[in-house]
Amino acid sequence: MRIIAPATSANCGPGFDSLGIALNAYLVVEVLEESADWFVEHDFGSNVPTNQFNLVVRTALAINGDLTPHHLKVTSDIPLARGLGSSSSAIVAGLLLANELGQMNLDDTMLLQLATKLEGHPDNVAPAVLGDFVAATYDGDWCDALQVPYPKLDFIAYIPNQELRTKESREALPDKLAFGKAVHGAAVGNVYVAAIAQQNIDLISRLMIQDEFHEQFRRKLVPDLDKIRHLLQQVPHVGTYLSGAGPTVMTVAEKDQTPQVMAALAAANLAGTVKKLTIDRLGARVIN
Repeated sequence: MRIIAPATSANCGPGFDSLGIALNAYLVVEVLEESADWFVEHDFGSNVPTNQFNLVVRTALAINGDLTPHHLKVTSDIPLARGLGSSSSAIVAGLLLANELGQMNLDDTMLLQLATKLEGHPDNVAPAVLGDFVAATYDGDWCDALQVPYPKLDFIAYIPNQELRTKESREALPDKLAFGKAVHGAAVGNVYVAAIAQQNIDLISRLMIQDEFHEQFRRKLVPDLDKIRHLLQQVPHVGTYLSGAGPTVMTVAEKDQTPQVMAALAAANLAGTVKKLTIDRLGARVIN
């Protein structure tokens, strides 16, 4: 069987730690023959384990320690440590691996609870499980999440060559936020979700760049965010935001705007890759 888990882009502008969207880059786990020990075949380099300590296997064993070891082949076009949910896709794939091999009969709700507990916040794992755009909240015990169909827009990712670890990006955030800013930030996020529900692209565009919670503090770590916003001032597009903890900078565009956005980014000779992504509406799945 094959397990497929999508990339995700979290925050989506003003939705810090609560909003995320699934995109069409994938981690794929091929489950091959049984073996004496877990063996994970991959081409991610020597820093990624090939045994039971691999994140996919480690996640599966965390919820079912009695699984029979297998030979797995893992491939992925989700870049590591770039703000596109690479660890979340591995966690969700690991849960599906345990669910299938252990015949656990976990539904999406239980998969979501387990994934959120393991990841610590739901903004990446929720869309990885459910697909499409998801608004979610986690109180440390239970995750509530709702999928909302996002408008048919393109996501153009500028993916820098260098990694940015989530821990480093988290350390840039303040311990406290002024009450007025927090109120405004929460209100923007609320209306942003309503705009998505009503497919109101003009309002989505205005609110996408009004984050109060993280972008202003992470700018020094991701100078490309301001660079790209400035670069695209005269190019029609919906909006640009920092994907997850960064360093990927995501630009959202209507289909007819995408070629102009991609051409502008290519002409800027930025030190990274520009990739067009579309929305994955299905979420993680198993193909037997």
